[in-house]
Amino acid sequence: MLRFVVGAVGVAVMGFGAWLLFGAGGVRDPWEVVVWLGGAIVLHDGLIAPLVLAVGFVLAALPARGALRAALIVCGALTLIALPPLLRPGAPTNPSALPLDYLRNWLVALGVVAALAAAVLILPRAARALAAWPVRRRSRREGARVNSDEDAGDGR
Repeated sequence: MLRFVVGAVGVAVMGFGAWLLFGAGGVRDPWEVVVWLGGAIVLHDGLIAPLVLAVGFVLAALPARGALRAALIVCGALTLIALPPLLRPGAPTNPSALPLDYLRNWLVALGVVAALAAAVLILPRAARALAAWPVRRRSRREGARVNSDEDAGDGR
């Protein structure tokens, strides 16, 4: 029952969106919307989906694919959010609408994601190496003592 209610709400929202798009004076030429939607489908199926599949295929072979996959998903979402202000040509007509430097902030956000992914990949390995370091050093010293005791025993 809940599925039908949610489906009906979805159809109603789509109908309202279509009314806003076509009926409320939103679009002068509906053919432009059809061309835009067709271009979006071609772009997705011809470029984005194959690229994502290729990157996923390459990542599947790597041992640290979880952190890399998460970083790529976050970077992709950040890029999708930042694309409209990044692609808008020229200065905004209302300077208070887009007052920030979106290119710089987008690059900073991508850098933070890359740094966090690198930390997730590097810090556990570094911690394991540091934790094992005194043990290896102690075992080398004890091995040297045992060898020197054995050498002393041989000379008697």
